[in-house]
Amino acid sequence: MPGTGADAIVIDLEDATPPHAKADGRANLVELAPELIDQVSVYVRVNDDTTEWHEDDLDSVPGGLRGIVVPKIESVSALDALQGRLTARGLSDLVVIGGIETALGVADARDLLAHPVLDAAYFGAEDFIADMGGVRTPDNAEVQYARSQVALVGRLAEKLVIDQIVADFRDGERCGRECREARALGYGGKLCIHPSQVAIAHAAFTPSPQEVERARRMLAAYAEATAAGVASIAFEGQMVDEPVAVQARRILALADE
Repeated sequence: MPGTGADAIVIDLEDATPPHAKADGRANLVELAPELIDQVSVYVRVNDDTTEWHEDDLDSVPGGLRGIVVPKIESVSALDALQGRLTARGLSDLVVIGGIETALGVADARDLLAHPVLDAAYFGAEDFIADMGGVRTPDNAEVQYARSQVALVGRLAEKLVIDQIVADFRDGERCGRECREARALGYGGKLCIHPSQVAIAHAAFTPSPQEVERARRMLAAYAEATAAGVASIAFEGQMVDEPVAVQARRILALADE
C-alpha cells in the first residue's frame, strides 16, 4: 500500500480473491483505486481468460489505473484476443504484465513475450511447480531452468521481467537471497507480497555506493586504455574488456534510475 515504498501495487482479483467473492473483489477495486492512484501506480490482476470471471474483471477496470496483470498466459492466440478485448473497452493504453507460470507458458515464452500487447512479464514459481506436479523447495533448484528461461526471453524481447514471490514473508534472508539471484539473472524487479519485503527488494536491485564508485573508476581506467588502443586492462585484480565494461555501465544506469 502507499507508504511502503513499493514502485507499484497490484489489487488482486485472482488467487487472493476466492471464487465466491469475485464480485466483492471487483467492487473493492472500484472503491479503492481512486484513493490510491494519486499516491502510487496501481495495477489490477484479473482472472485469466479460461475463467468465467475474466470478462467481468475487464469491465470493472476503473479509470486512472496504470495497468493490468494477466496471469497464466499460454498462447499467442489468447494474447491476440486479449488485445482485442482491451481495445474494445478503451483500455489499450494500459501497461499489460503477463504471467509466465505454467509449463506451456515457459515452453513458449519467447513467442509470448514477443507479442505487442505485453509490456512486461513475471515468473510465477508457485503456479509453475503446481502445474508441473513438483515440490517447491527453498533453494529453488526445481525452478532454476524455468526462472532462467524467462529472464533470457525477457532480454530477447527487450521487455522487463519480474521475479517470483517469496511466499514465506517472515524469511527476510531468503527474500534477499532471491532478489540478488534475480538481479544476477537479469530480472528487473521482484514481486512482493508483504510490506516487509519491499525494502529488501530495493536494497538488492539498487547498486550499492561501493558498486557505483568501483564502476566509475573501472570505466575511467578502461576509457583511458581504449583511447590508447588497448582492448583490455587489468583493474584491481580483474580483467576488464568490453563485456565487463557493459556491466559497469549498467550499474551506473541503474544507479541513475
